[in-house]
Amino acid sequence: MRLLMIGPPGAGKGTQAVRIAQKFNLVHISSGDLLRAHVKNETAIGRQVQSYLASGDLVPDGIVMDILRKPVVEASKQGGYVLDGFPRTVEQAEIAYSVAQTLGVEVQIVVHLEVPRDELIRRLLERGEASGRADDNLDVINHRLDVYDEKTLPMLAYYAEREKLVNVNGARPVDEVTWSITVQLQLLAKQLAEG
Repeated sequence: MRLLMIGPPGAGKGTQAVRIAQKFNLVHISSGDLLRAHVKNETAIGRQVQSYLASGDLVPDGIVMDILRKPVVEASKQGGYVLDGFPRTVEQAEIAYSVAQTLGVEVQIVVHLEVPRDELIRRLLERGEASGRADDNLDVINHRLDVYDEKTLPMLAYYAEREKLVNVNGARPVDEVTWSITVQLQLLAKQLAEG
């Protein structure tokens, strides 16, 4: 099973992706984690993407595609993946699909976490205080949410036409969200298996 998690910053994508990966024995791949690891390790890619991450802007497609290709192909050989954080635009989704299709690793199911903006801001400010992450201040948060609304939300229509799209209320307690995703994925996994 090959899944993509979509949701605004603060929706709990990372948390749910890890839980769903464990539940269905899939590999969790986070583009954000991979990029932050490059920055932390001061690699050439890390130096290239640092300013994008600090300002809340999207990292250029080519860079993200490069760092994701190998993990996605490897995970597909092991039974599937939960991809979190990429693609973030319709253009990225189209490019990713054409590349993934040639490799036979394209996304089958998209899980969309819906959370109201005021709740997202509350969560992100809380996370910023707890972790000391400089990119979790109100100006950057609002910018990231605006970028999400403008660039990422239109992907839902794109995926609704192509893959199975699952909408989940992400504003509920973490365990309820996991349960809701799990139930819907179990039904879809059965349909996929039946072809």
